[in-house]
Amino acid sequence: MTTNLNLTETLDRIVTVFADRAPHYDRIGEIAFDNIADLKTAGLLAATVPRAYGGHGIGLRQVVEIIGRIGEGDPSTALILIMQYLQCGAIGHSTIWPEVVKDEVLSSIVRDGALINALRVEPELGTPARGGLPATTVRREGDIWLLNGRKIFSTGSSALSWGVVWTRTDEDEPRVGQVIVPLDLPGTRIEKSWFHLGMRATGSDTIIFENVALPERYLVNLQPPAEAAEEALAGWHAVAVAALYDGIARSARTWLISFLQDRIPSNLGKSLATQPRFQALLGEIEALLLVNRSLIEHAVSREEAGEKPTTDAGLVKHVVTENAIAAISKGVAAIGNPALTQSNPLERHYRDVLCGRIHTPQQDVVLSASGRAALGV
Repeated sequence: MTTNLNLTETLDRIVTVFADRAPHYDRIGEIAFDNIADLKTAGLLAATVPRAYGGHGIGLRQVVEIIGRIGEGDPSTALILIMQYLQCGAIGHSTIWPEVVKDEVLSSIVRDGALINALRVEPELGTPARGGLPATTVRREGDIWLLNGRKIFSTGSSALSWGVVWTRTDEDEPRVGQVIVPLDLPGTRIEKSWFHLGMRATGSDTIIFENVALPERYLVNLQPPAEAAEEALAGWHAVAVAALYDGIARSARTWLISFLQDRIPSNLGKSLATQPRFQALLGEIEALLLVNRSLIEHAVSREEAGEKPTTDAGLVKHVVTENAIAAISKGVAAIGNPALTQSNPLERHYRDVLCGRIHTPQQDVVLSASGRAALGV
């Protein structure tokens, strides 16, 4: 991973393998643990861990390259990897987390290939991006703190070693924020609850905490609600998610091209690729993906120039995701039944790409924020 050439060769190799495995894990709705093992062997799990902690310390440009390519092979694995990258980067650059805890967590990632994710969404509240206090609580009992609550849509669930849990204290004036939890502690369990249309192999099940005992050092970032920090690397999150769904669309495009080249109806005597209708269709798809590539490059270039995240990052995620959905939808509409049979990957790509709309930041939030910024209100 020290050079672009090595990274390209690594991705070329594993993306092909992941694509071969993806239909199986989609059908059974389980995490592809062999993919995770391959990412560990390739050194990709610790890619955003800062070099000071033994990682590769890569930036957003390489993140979107990796995620986009892995998304072409197995989008569910790519989503798990996004969460890994965001948490590793945020922890490594945090000025709030105790150094001893940062070293403990990041060392396990570098040494053992441990997986980590933020556990934030709850049944009653939904996504915390829209405000409100969590129902999950942590309360002091002697020298320890007891964690209770449940987190839904916990991507990676059974593959995770660490959870960064959004919670509040039960104090008279509660503090809100993060506690870090080793997910093998007594009182932690997983409830199978992820039965979705797409991204079925993310293992985004429910993680339940029942009197999970934590030392005080694991209360890494608790603040009064008015002072609670914004989500770390929020700009990275939006752009990385965009790269994932763009990767799905590019994989769908590759399959569609092969289908059009290989399909020779008897009444034509030549491939569908020779027909102006399908040539125009591919032109429309190429235009959508060109816009995606340009928008992602725009976001990466702004980040590399040191600009602070703006509403642009959310707009990039929104437009790229919608373009990816449109690109695949055009292919589905054009070729009919072969597009929706489970023996062809376009059906899976179609289901997976629709999930892009549910990720934070969501459309109404993005557009409202952008509109307010433009109006200066």
